[in-house]
Amino acid sequence: MKIIMKKQRSAGAEMDPIRHSLAHLLAAAVLEKYPKAKLGIGPTIENGFYYDFLFPRPVTTEDLAGLEKRMRELARQDLPFRGKKVTPAEARKAFKDQPFKLDLIKEFVKEKKGLSIYRTGDVFQDLCRGGHVKSTREINPDAFKLTHLAGAYWRGDEKNPQLTRVYGLAFATKDELQKHLHMLEEAKRRDHRKLGADLDIFFFRDEVGPGLPLWTDKGATIRRELERFIVDEEVRRGYQHVYTPDLARVRLYEISGHYPYYKDTMYPVMQVDEDKLVLRPMTCPHHFMIFSQKPRSYKELPMPIAEVAKLYRYEKSGELTGLLRVRSFCLADSHIFCTKEQAAGVIRDVIDLIDYSVGVLGFRKGEDYWYRLSLGDPKNKKKYYNDPAGWREGEATLRKVLKSIQAPFYEAKDEAAFYGPKIDIQMKNVLGKEDTVFTVQYDFCLPARFGLKYVNAKGKEEQPVVVHRSSVGALERTIAFLIEKFAGALPLWLSPIQAAILPVGDKFGKYAEKIVESMKKAGIRAELRVAEETLGKRIRAAEMEKTPYILVVGEREEKSGTVNVRHYRRGQEGEIGLESLIEKISEEIRSKVI
Repeated sequence: MKIIMKKQRSAGAEMDPIRHSLAHLLAAAVLEKYPKAKLGIGPTIENGFYYDFLFPRPVTTEDLAGLEKRMRELARQDLPFRGKKVTPAEARKAFKDQPFKLDLIKEFVKEKKGLSIYRTGDVFQDLCRGGHVKSTREINPDAFKLTHLAGAYWRGDEKNPQLTRVYGLAFATKDELQKHLHMLEEAKRRDHRKLGADLDIFFFRDEVGPGLPLWTDKGATIRRELERFIVDEEVRRGYQHVYTPDLARVRLYEISGHYPYYKDTMYPVMQVDEDKLVLRPMTCPHHFMIFSQKPRSYKELPMPIAEVAKLYRYEKSGELTGLLRVRSFCLADSHIFCTKEQAAGVIRDVIDLIDYSVGVLGFRKGEDYWYRLSLGDPKNKKKYYNDPAGWREGEATLRKVLKSIQAPFYEAKDEAAFYGPKIDIQMKNVLGKEDTVFTVQYDFCLPARFGLKYVNAKGKEEQPVVVHRSSVGALERTIAFLIEKFAGALPLWLSPIQAAILPVGDKFGKYAEKIVESMKKAGIRAELRVAEETLGKRIRAAEMEKTPYILVVGEREEKSGTVNVRHYRRGQEGEIGLESLIEKISEEIRSKVI
């Protein structure tokens, strides 16, 4: 892979005219079948299009096949798309029986926007600004599909009528469409929200609130193992792990500048006695307090302060997505205080830690994740801290590091933090949506706002640079990615139950208990599945729970001191001596085998 990746231009830009034209064909097919249907809007979206309708009678997904068939017939007719500008009176006359179109015309006239009508041959006309193919012959009739229905209030206002939104996918070729449909099916199978409930890992309850996950003992086990792993690794690398409060005075975030920038995503201020307190959305101000509690020397730098911190952010209800976007989360966070000269080396070390950590978790650089150099915009003084020289220096430092380690990255303007540029580690979820999972930020702003100082080799005070970073990101989001990557069958060291012991019958229960006891003494999370149901049912249940090791014991195994091993991924492995198996499993856990 090249050192610098160009941000791949979405095929959506080239496909937009086709997708927009398909939305018109959908509306034409709907009006043929339902002449009294009322038309909403029909824009393009990522990978497809939709159109909103008020149907004269209820429709179901079974109705989509007929509409799709008619769309293909229309596409093959080589129908031209022609547009013309019209006056408000002409527009109102053309859509006199379409109340939602009349609503749009009224709005466009008020905003002094021009009006135009596009015709699809002689079969359909729509109020539209254009962006179509010249003719339906440019549409591949085998490369689109109507997928599902959803409810949508007109103009997004629940006081307005609820319309039926018909969704469609569209690609350049049938092969691309099939690949996308396969991806969607695979996404359903791997969806961490469904698997999280099926495997009894986490859940949400209305009584607690949206975006606030509750973790079962199994989910807590996964979190605990992940947290132990990253804390131990960071301590081994010289990080100072600390604990700081989940809330602070608002004044702390006014000093940092977070309060005006992040006010809308912070929880409301709590008035307690004479204090105004707020749940923290980030830890940097707390860690700055630790750094500034006493005089610091250059000999102490770089100083990495780390914490697995509980944070709270008010995400909009419509943006909450399982564990990927929540309102309460735990971040493996750190702030490294260093000199400007040390910054590049610190950033290299941070990226090495990230590469190592996510490698242990099974993610591959350049395939599962890559880097984005997120830059500021010097013209946007409102969004970004005003220090042009600091921005140039910070961006140059991050870019130099990425090139020096031959990291796969692309650059993105206007994606920086308000206090400095950053490197974002990007991953795609099972639906192909790109998410930022970890960040490395170069900060020249907050040290100035907090007046942070250290004494240099000449005995003079200097301002440090701070590198903000997260090693494995938010535990919630990382676990979501892990569940989806492994379709719920987590690596052995992260599995809540590592071995299930199944006695063939009750008379072998004592031997099974002995095995469980021996495994637990060895640090293996083992569980006895008593013979209340048939062996076949218990094996299937353990497989459904994606238990790595399923151990069956009966008369022969008891006499020989062995177990009959079935592995979730590798299949039947036969009889193995108990001590040998314990040693084998323990080694797999220690080495964190994927």
